[in-house]
Amino acid sequence: MTHAAATSALDAGKTPKQLGAERRQRLLDAMELRQPDRIPLLIRLGYLLAEMGNMTRLEVHQNPAKAAAEMIKIARRFQPDDISGVGGSPEPSRILGDQSTKWPGYGLGENGSFQYHEQEFMKAEDYDDFIEDPADWALRAFLPRVFSELEGLTLLPRLGMMAMGYYGLVFNLGALLDPRMVKTMDRLAQAAQAAARTAKLQMEGAEAMAEAGFPAAPTPGPLLAAPFDFMSDTLRGMKGIFTDMRRYPEKLLAAETKVSRLLLQHCLEFTAPLKKAGTKCFAHFPLHRGDDNFISLAHFEKFYWPQLKDLLLQLIENDITPFVFYEGQWNKRLKYIAELPKGRSIAHFHNTDIFKAKEVVGDVACIMGGMPVSLLAGGTAEAVRERTRRVCEVCGQGGGFIMTTGVSELEGCNPDLVQVWSDATREFGVY
Repeated sequence: MTHAAATSALDAGKTPKQLGAERRQRLLDAMELRQPDRIPLLIRLGYLLAEMGNMTRLEVHQNPAKAAAEMIKIARRFQPDDISGVGGSPEPSRILGDQSTKWPGYGLGENGSFQYHEQEFMKAEDYDDFIEDPADWALRAFLPRVFSELEGLTLLPRLGMMAMGYYGLVFNLGALLDPRMVKTMDRLAQAAQAAARTAKLQMEGAEAMAEAGFPAAPTPGPLLAAPFDFMSDTLRGMKGIFTDMRRYPEKLLAAETKVSRLLLQHCLEFTAPLKKAGTKCFAHFPLHRGDDNFISLAHFEKFYWPQLKDLLLQLIENDITPFVFYEGQWNKRLKYIAELPKGRSIAHFHNTDIFKAKEVVGDVACIMGGMPVSLLAGGTAEAVRERTRRVCEVCGQGGGFIMTTGVSELEGCNPDLVQVWSDATREFGVY
């Protein structure tokens, strides 16, 4: 890899459209283990967008147009290959009485940071119902527990009764007239309208970013989960899943089998129209509880990896690329990632030794990461620059590497150090 004092000369005179196409291709080349012209830089601002734009965090969610305008300014300053801020809105949660999330302005002050409020929404005694019919259980039992405004869903008959056609539907229409059900349907309509308004504004912002030469990352696809995380994150919670591994191991394994099939079917249906249009498809996996420090290796090998690996392989067989965030430390788990097919997945590492990751799985998966957020928050320009140089020279060797932070949130980071990092990536990342 050669060094360059800067790469601005390489971009001089190019239109935003040309730059956007080059940035997109640079990312795709790295994702497919090819060597691009230089190491791609991916920046996930998170709530640093609010800090740099002199906005409250609530305003970032409520005013996507203003947030997008600030994003363009920041993108032009840092010149990344891909950049994003924050998404979503607290309004659907507010309307539905969501008890599982906290947002700026909903459960938090206007400058609070989005949080997932984990609770044991599924009880141990629910396993049998979940395994028998997860859709029926989710609609009539789970959702009313999570969303206080959806109490009316408890009045629905078992969903399987709809298979009786006229007799199953018409004979049960009375439930729809109950005041609780009327309220539930009204709240769902309001939430859908709020979500649609936000999605429209965010789409317009993304189009403005693309026109400025910063198109969204070419990774369309649904958000999925490891089957173990699916059962733990939103259903049983950490305490519940720990007890289940010892008290109800067979039920947990049966539930994971059910979940794996559900996740695969959902992804195939989600990506079908994208594939029909000739679009390369991805499936996004934020992994939460499979790292070195969370569960033992024995439990990892029984409850976590086999189910996740099988799901990843089935996606790959269907030409869907898993985009996996390995949260925590996976230093002792890298050999398992190396079992995946070469060039068919993306591995974003949090606190894993990025140099060891390059050594063990660098010829199997595209590696992402390398810059600790702590260094951008409280480090020095010299330390940031040296870290960037070393990561580029070691992890960037031969391609298949994307420079980014360990987590997709730069809240509290120093913009001047982010500037040092982005400049150094362009300097040391030229092939």
